[in-house]
Amino acid sequence: MIRNILITGATGFLGSHLSERLVKRGYNLIVLKRSISNLWRIKSISDKVKFYDIDLCSLETPFKDNKIDVVIHCATKYGRLNEKSSEIVQTNLEFPLKLLEIATFFNTDTFFNTDTILYKYLNFYSLSKKQFVDWLRVFDKNIKIFNLKLEHIYGEKDDTTKFIPWIITSFLKEEKEILLTPGEQKRDFIYVSDVVDAYISIIEKLDSFNKGFYEYEVGTGNAVSIKEIVNLIKNITGNQKTHIKFGAISYRENEIMFSVANIEKVSKDFNWKPKFSLEEGLNRTIEWYKGYLYGKTI
Repeated sequence: MIRNILITGATGFLGSHLSERLVKRGYNLIVLKRSISNLWRIKSISDKVKFYDIDLCSLETPFKDNKIDVVIHCATKYGRLNEKSSEIVQTNLEFPLKLLEIATFFNTDTFFNTDTILYKYLNFYSLSKKQFVDWLRVFDKNIKIFNLKLEHIYGEKDDTTKFIPWIITSFLKEEKEILLTPGEQKRDFIYVSDVVDAYISIIEKLDSFNKGFYEYEVGTGNAVSIKEIVNLIKNITGNQKTHIKFGAISYRENEIMFSVANIEKVSKDFNWKPKFSLEEGLNRTIEWYKGYLYGKTI
């Protein structure tokens, strides 16, 4: 029976939501973090989990202290803060590779990797993520590996530098204008609670899988345009003042114009499908950011 789960990235967006749900479902959670990590996202469960500061102890220590059944790797570095390519590689490739080696040595049952749907050579982030996937396949004879290729997640407690939170907060603050591309790109936006459900659904069926590499795409299976979702957020927030300037910015080099997950496999194997419509997820997210901006949340 799966009892002890070790997670990286628990203080981040997806990791915090997943950590809260795992604790709620009765799993023993071991959190890898840095001594300087801000715990605000998981303050509700901070007294219910076991922390290890990886900058102050060996990465082997939590495995020596606990029988780790499952590792869930959510920590990542996007490169949005102008990090060096070597820093991105260290976080997205070298660190999880060492973690995988240690997990295998200590006979951990399962390793989850949080992957991206993005094209391998789009940027340093996607390249480092895909390179790690290549390494995952090398270890598939020794451990169960689940590689989840996630579409564009949104929800409460995300960083406001990301697109959906940035748009939401801009409308809530009634910014004068928002400069955007023409907005014809189509993306598969999935609410964070549905992504967490996918992880939980897999964890609860791990006994039916043998050692090996398993890969699943996680999204809604539907794509909407950037223009459509921006206008929807504006309508939900009731904003009447902010002017949206579509086309004021050119598309990025190598812009992906269409991205959507094929969820047939994950739905078939785990009887999972998204529960929240785009409008339902956005309504919940916007309500949270209202509290966040005006001091009623956190």
